[in-house]
Amino acid sequence: MGADTPLLQLVIDALEEVKAQNITQLDVREITSVADNMVIASGTSNRHVKALADNVLETAKEAGHEPLGSEGQDTGEWILVDLGDVIVHLMLPATREFYDLERLWRNPQHHPDRESKE
Repeated sequence: MGADTPLLQLVIDALEEVKAQNITQLDVREITSVADNMVIASGTSNRHVKALADNVLETAKEAGHEPLGSEGQDTGEWILVDLGDVIVHLMLPATREFYDLERLWRNPQHHPDRESKE
């Protein structure tokens, strides 16, 4: 993993290195201008979720991608890492199941707050 590796691949490699579970990558370019890709992964415990976030942050920084921010390290239940073009959500399995971000971002027209554009 070096400076030449695309950011999305750096994130996935960093998660695999620390044994993240159920890594999902979503291309959200057509849905939002906030980011190009969203990565969602699970950790087995609060400590594991924190380790995943730490590894993503460290790997990104080493490759020259300065994180825009991160939230949730205090509890480790759900940590968001904002790397600009890639937003990473790291969660405990129960939290991930409850919020179901994959469904929300794959089918945004089903979101209750989204008005029909027709």
